[in-house]
Amino acid sequence: MNAPPLDPSDPGRPLRLAASLALVGVVTLYLLTEHLQHTLGALPWLILLACPLLHVFMHRGHSHGHGQPGERTTTGQGDHHA
Repeated sequence: MNAPPLDPSDPGRPLRLAASLALVGVVTLYLLTEHLQHTLGALPWLILLACPLLHVFMHRGHSHGHGQPGERTTTGQGDHHA
């Protein structure tokens, strides 16, 4: 399933970005002021959870040499799958 391309000329995009950042800021402030002990207790688990999530989302657009036979990669590292 491919997502539709982002339209940089979308007039509501800056507003949605600002609202999302404000929401993240308010939630972070609330967690740090009202639930500091719970937040600090969950911090190691959040770091462990971030590792596989970052791996999945950072490798999202890479083909990793799984293209068509005879197709060359453009990364300069060559094809590791002989």
